[in-house]
Amino acid sequence: MSAPRWLSPAEQRAWRTHLALHKLLMHRLDRELQEHSLSLNDYEILVNLSESPGRRMRMSDLADATIQSRSRLSHQISRMEAKGLVVREDCRDDRRGTFAVLTDEGWDTIQRVAPFHVASVREHFVDRLTDDQLDAIEEAYAPLVEQLKKLR
Repeated sequence: MSAPRWLSPAEQRAWRTHLALHKLLMHRLDRELQEHSLSLNDYEILVNLSESPGRRMRMSDLADATIQSRSRLSHQISRMEAKGLVVREDCRDDRRGTFAVLTDEGWDTIQRVAPFHVASVREHFVDRLTDDQLDAIEEAYAPLVEQLKKLR
């Protein structure tokens, strides 16, 4: 086994800054969504369903879109069903397939909460960066995201 390539001081600072930003931002966004009785995971699922044709997605596609295991998503959907935000429906074309479907209550919730969430994303992230910084973040992160998606 070869010796590890330790991070340089600059690489270590960049990595730790990224980790701290991610953790702190996700924590803040999650706390603010809790004021609306949602978690960040709930919100992400509602967004995906609200943007899908018929406000429905196959559970497997929703798991991929939200970067969750099938099992974890199933538990999350069960909690959201109990709140009346989504329902599961069998897939007519595939007996093994199941759809997650946004209910009217779920639609009303995303419509009500989205303006608050967007304001929070702006306050804590977007409005704190210049357009050039936002472009640089997208340029740097997009290839990393694509590579990691391939490894899933």
